[in-house]
Amino acid sequence: MKQVQFYLLNQPNSELNLACELAANAWRLGKRVLIACETEQQAFEVDELLWARDPNAFVPHNLSGEVTQYPTPIEITWADKRNAQRRDVLISLQHHIPNFAQSFTQVIDFVPTEEEQKALARERYKQYRAAGWQLSTQPA
Repeated sequence: MKQVQFYLLNQPNSELNLACELAANAWRLGKRVLIACETEQQAFEVDELLWARDPNAFVPHNLSGEVTQYPTPIEITWADKRNAQRRDVLISLQHHIPNFAQSFTQVIDFVPTEEEQKALARERYKQYRAAGWQLSTQPA
């Protein structure tokens, strides 16, 4: 069953930090994660946040298109750019459902506090529901 977990944010602009924390938690559980950002700039911000973590809490990650000797468990991408590696969890920071979301069984999405962004999240929720995904929400 395909599942989408929506996190209801309680602070403006808190989705990047939460996305990093959720990616780290998924990695600790042995999952491979794709973080889909809206823009290349946002992808660089997520990359910086992951690098800025405490050294004891470091998670191996890379930006899409970076050449790495070994595949990393967390990949950060933007727009519809995506490597072909299989991933277990999609963490979406995009305003619309990514074209490749159907290839995942688990998606994490966010409901921001800003009204315009909240309306986009409601639309994504409706689209996932119409596609038959199992939906749940919880406070961030």
